[in-house]
Amino acid sequence: MSLAACLLTAASLLASTTPGAQDPPRGIVIDALPVSEDPSQSYALYLPSDYAPDRTWSLLLAFHPSARGRALVDKYRAAAERYGYIVAGSNNSRNGSWQETIRAVRAMSGDVGRRFAVDAQRVYLTGHSGGARVAMEVALGPNDIAGVIASSAGFPDARPRTSVKFPVFATVGLEDFNYLEMVRLDERLASAHYLAVFDGGHEVPPDAVAIEAVEWLELQAMRSGRRARDPALVESLFASRTERLRVGSDLPAQLRLLRATVADFAGLRDTTDLQTAVDALAKNPQLKSARARERSELEAEARVLDEAMQSEARLRDPPARGAALARLRTLFESWSRAAAASDPSPERARARRLLGAVAAGATERVTDDEYRALVEQYRRR
Repeated sequence: MSLAACLLTAASLLASTTPGAQDPPRGIVIDALPVSEDPSQSYALYLPSDYAPDRTWSLLLAFHPSARGRALVDKYRAAAERYGYIVAGSNNSRNGSWQETIRAVRAMSGDVGRRFAVDAQRVYLTGHSGGARVAMEVALGPNDIAGVIASSAGFPDARPRTSVKFPVFATVGLEDFNYLEMVRLDERLASAHYLAVFDGGHEVPPDAVAIEAVEWLELQAMRSGRRARDPALVESLFASRTERLRVGSDLPAQLRLLRATVADFAGLRDTTDLQTAVDALAKNPQLKSARARERSELEAEARVLDEAMQSEARLRDPPARGAALARLRTLFESWSRAAAASDPSPERARARRLLGAVAAGATERVTDDEYRALVEQYRRR
């Protein structure tokens, strides 16, 4: 059974919620709540301090690549308290067997649906790295998922789509080895989405970005009719966004933020002035050259990464192995020098992304002992 298909059953359970008589404590994170029908499965849980079963609540189901449910529940706890979300993070879903992941997703979602008063129209998914791919795979299936927060990874096959039926808030660090994937997701996806880039590596987003993600989902829920409009909240979020627009940034990033702001608040408030700013910036003669430079740098990074992967593949060919290993050593040495720079720069970020991208999974891709030792020598700690 596919992961997407297995959630159809869980979605039905959520739609027919029957809250339990004895709920866990409110306002604190529970490390491990056993699944009533399968005690080998458990999940971390956060119930808002004012949770009561006499109304339904938004739900955020979270997946971590190392089955650390609490890591993600802790990350979204503040936003959950502020905006009234139940957050549950699987302690069993992890990178590896899809069958085990299917079991974990079904167990957690079904148990949450039976125990708590969940709004079936406000079920969201989030995940980090491989857990983000789990969240996206589930949302792509026959499920009415209200939105996804995808951290440090995108679609299950890492290939961008032009449109999906659910809003996507994506996050990535400037030094994340999946940075190129997330930028391509942002460029290609035309349906409702937002990409938040932060200073950091392959990690869960900072607390401020986690709150921003949930607030963005609240905007999308108002735009789609999944929640009632709240003019005061709209104005508050709009003020925060426009304050960021006043902070200096490069022209392409400024245009992306302007366009995203127009899209996010369309139908909720007047965005005429911002659309005028978009039109004016799009005509700026410096924008074209800046975008071309940005695109050229990303394409160059992709070419170098592809070259490294091709060299890896040639390690299996005895006549080509020596030259391939020498080339890989040269690349690693060059990246390592740039990555060790003390001051932040685009070059340092690029080198750290490349080192991380090649090192990630290298021991699974290649059995060459000398190359494995090279990877470990230059792997960033």
